[in-house]
Amino acid sequence: MNRFAYLTTGLAIKTLSSLSRANIHVHGTENIPRGSIIFTVNHFTRIETMILPSYIYKLTGGVPVWSLADAALFKGGLKTYLDYVGAISTRDPDRDCLILKTLLKGDAAWIIFPEGRMVKNKKIVHRGRYMILSETGKHRPHTGAASLALRTEFYRRRMGKIGATSPEEARRLMSLFEIDALAPMLERRTYIVPVNITYYPLRAHENLLSRLAVTFVEDLDERAVEELMTEGSMLLSGVDVDIRFGAPIDVGIYLDHPTVQRDIETPGYISFDNPIPSAKILRKSAAKIMERYMRSIYRMTTVNHDHLAASIIRHMPFRRIRIDDLKRRLFLATQLNLKGLEIFFHHSFETDQVHLLTDDRYGKFGDFITIAVAKGVLARQGPYLVKKKPFSTPIFNFHQIRVDNPIAVMANEVEPLERLQRKIRPIAFLPEFWIRRRTAAYLIRQAESLYEQEYETFFVDGESRPKEVGMPYLVRGKGSGIGVLLIHGYMSAPIEMAELAGYLGSKGITVYVARLRGHGTSPDDLATRTYSDWLNAVDAGFAVVRSLCKRVVVGGFSTGAALALDLVSRNEGVQGVFAVCPPRRLHDPYLKKNMALDFWNLLVKRVRGNADREKEFIENLPENPLTNYSRNPVSGIREIERLMERLDQKLPGIDIPALLIHSHRDPIAFPGESKRIFDLIGSENKTYILFNFDRHVILAGDGAHRVHRVIGDFIADLTA
Repeated sequence: MNRFAYLTTGLAIKTLSSLSRANIHVHGTENIPRGSIIFTVNHFTRIETMILPSYIYKLTGGVPVWSLADAALFKGGLKTYLDYVGAISTRDPDRDCLILKTLLKGDAAWIIFPEGRMVKNKKIVHRGRYMILSETGKHRPHTGAASLALRTEFYRRRMGKIGATSPEEARRLMSLFEIDALAPMLERRTYIVPVNITYYPLRAHENLLSRLAVTFVEDLDERAVEELMTEGSMLLSGVDVDIRFGAPIDVGIYLDHPTVQRDIETPGYISFDNPIPSAKILRKSAAKIMERYMRSIYRMTTVNHDHLAASIIRHMPFRRIRIDDLKRRLFLATQLNLKGLEIFFHHSFETDQVHLLTDDRYGKFGDFITIAVAKGVLARQGPYLVKKKPFSTPIFNFHQIRVDNPIAVMANEVEPLERLQRKIRPIAFLPEFWIRRRTAAYLIRQAESLYEQEYETFFVDGESRPKEVGMPYLVRGKGSGIGVLLIHGYMSAPIEMAELAGYLGSKGITVYVARLRGHGTSPDDLATRTYSDWLNAVDAGFAVVRSLCKRVVVGGFSTGAALALDLVSRNEGVQGVFAVCPPRRLHDPYLKKNMALDFWNLLVKRVRGNADREKEFIENLPENPLTNYSRNPVSGIREIERLMERLDQKLPGIDIPALLIHSHRDPIAFPGESKRIFDLIGSENKTYILFNFDRHVILAGDGAHRVHRVIGDFIADLTA
């Protein structure tokens, strides 16, 4: 073994990287101390043995990283590769001496897998204790890493203590471990750094590597095929790999016992192979250290959507689950307040999770259900899912478990996170109607809290409207039959929809009026928002109504009408949609001026030294001073254009009843454009109504009751 091995490793990793689409994220590198280090790593795939040494090599500033590998791997070409990357067989007779020598001198760091072999079922907890379940039976995690670290530090301290009292023994130890000078060795300390590796998503299927192997290798056993399917899929399909380094364990503190100190200072020959008074104490210390690094390793699991969904299904006491109900439970699980619990989440949790309740545009829920159904864990029955396969992981199926029942593997992986499990169990056990209520209440509270925060942050004295103008609100109807989501327009606020909401509420209809981000606060806030922020707000409002009511109608005014059409194009389960004065192109002269300014600002940003000439706002003449801003952000108009550009192609996919209403003399959104929207909508059941108003805002003011009545009749027809 030499440094050349690590240079060739780099070339091998580059070759693998050229084929791999894995996205590797490294966390906690600040926890890697200077000193002699053993990295204890959870073992799920061969990938850890192949690529982890190279990554740690870079993080330790070029210190070679060797690893212990299963003796069964040292065959044929794989043996040559493992030799090059610095792997030592677990059955190598010189293993312990080599590890101690390199740790004492600082020649190398080591990777050791405390499970002893790959834990394919990720089942490492049994009756509250760390226990590895494999095809060979049950066994406790190995204490080898802890014992080797203790032995290293024991001999380091012993050589420092007996130099004067037992020089012959000191020279023997220095010769045994090939140490030339004591001082550099004594300056070092021995640490164990726990490491967790989490893969997401876990999907095993045929791939290039498995097909090549089956084609060109005769008599390939089932175990090898499973490993190529699972690990090849990970490398080739863009899996996220989170590598997380935990707080280092200084093993020196476990040598402070008086009996251990006497053995360290005893003159004459002493070896761990011979009985010493402190041997029993050190064995107990090794067991304590093992518990400590195992706890640290598995508490660093990077929790993802699959983990939560699998855990919920495992804990749910009923066999049949409504799909929408499972979505709500998963959403609530992603919103758990886990501050201070030291639980780490996948980076996809950083964004708004309301997509789980609506169109699932990132596939987090749908992909999980697809794999669960494909593997026979769940079966679809209309709007329900039915549990078909138990979550137990039988030993006889150990090598096939990742292929046959990955859902059980996902649930097993987060089983050691006891605090997480305590939070998930109530979500899994609550009746469906409570889950509906909790979801709606959470989303309403979240929307109100977000508005209050943004109102305080962006408040402009003399420009911001009263707080109640922008507050989203709920009008409770009778029962849970029909609910309506209302969406206000651009540079307006939820209070704009108050007259219509009140009218519908008087008919016994539940109404929720959402707030678009950037509205009800100030133009400075609106200038920071994108149409994606508006889509998320609308989706959250839709999820509120859907949780409270069996049937949902969506409607909006102006830009809110465009958002309503976009929403129903992406989501199933909507009874109908109405759009009042929807824009398709911008015609207001002030808006056209905004578009020209947007182009101007792009030019200005390219000219060095002219940033102060950039114009972010233009004056606005509000039709409704109570809700509209007096300054219009240029960026906001651009976001409307982006929204409408993507809407046209979605309209033919709308096949639910639709009502379009417009004002004959609308100065902002021309009726001809809304008629074009009407024509593009794919539904056969659609109605277009034109009122003879000379204003844009027709849901409030003189004659608005006529518009309200038409909308009320439309909703009544849907429920007839």
